[in-house]
Amino acid sequence: MSKAKFDRAVEDIGNIVTLEHVNTRVPDQQLAITFYLMGLGLTRDPYLMAGTNNMWINVGRAQFHLPTNPQAQVLSGHTGLVIPHRGALLERLAAVKEALAGTKYAFAEHNDYVEVTCPWGNKIRCFEPSEQFGAMRLGMPYVQIDAPMGTAAGIARFYTKIIGTQAKAGKDGGDAIARVAAGDGQELIFRETEAKLPEYDGHHIAIYLADFSGPYKKLQKRGMVSEESDQHQYRFLDIFDPNDDKVLLRIEHEVRSMRHPMYARPLVNREPRMTNRNYVPGYETNEFAMEPSF
Repeated sequence: MSKAKFDRAVEDIGNIVTLEHVNTRVPDQQLAITFYLMGLGLTRDPYLMAGTNNMWINVGRAQFHLPTNPQAQVLSGHTGLVIPHRGALLERLAAVKEALAGTKYAFAEHNDYVEVTCPWGNKIRCFEPSEQFGAMRLGMPYVQIDAPMGTAAGIARFYTKIIGTQAKAGKDGGDAIARVAAGDGQELIFRETEAKLPEYDGHHIAIYLADFSGPYKKLQKRGMVSEESDQHQYRFLDIFDPNDDKVLLRIEHEVRSMRHPMYARPLVNREPRMTNRNYVPGYETNEFAMEPSF
């Protein structure tokens, strides 16, 4: 028998097994195509929501959902993405600048990431693959959400005691934050801010749970289930402190079970550097995980 010592706790991910998508409404699908496909170099899901009323954008194993609506929605915070080939990304972002003129579109280089703003104000930070993100080569490692002052500890308690996942409150760069385990290599991060938060506009995130009924019972007991979607899904709106049930922050969670038909659905990801001029058979796919080291 092997006597090797392993830290088994490193393998624990908590009850949230996947952070699947961020949903924000967009007024113009063509501008969304220009930004998400031509600029970021991501891939439109070819199977679902392929019309003009909605668009699903694949990024590794995660997605952006972009239903059409005259009133745009903006997440208060930003979404972190891992996208390989920073130089090619910058070229694409520069190439769509003219097409997105007159919108809120912008991008700027930083040492560790490229910060991008979509035509309606959603912020995205694009990182190169690195040890920081494990084996992820293309994906959504985290979503960071602005939170009111004094709420980080209560938010961590909510995800620990109500959702049943791993969460902890701490400090980062002088700010109080709550870090919530949201799947393999994924996190929800809540960062306290003194700035006045905008009125919640209805955007949402989607998560899959291993223990689907446990959190449901706790939420239902408190009257916090906002939608009974179907057998495999429910929704809630408010994050509250389980110590006193005080609401701390509103952001809708679309909660799905691992029996949901779309759990772990394979997603198509293209290699955006490939064109009809440099096409090589078999290299169309952008792999979402690093090659193994043997």
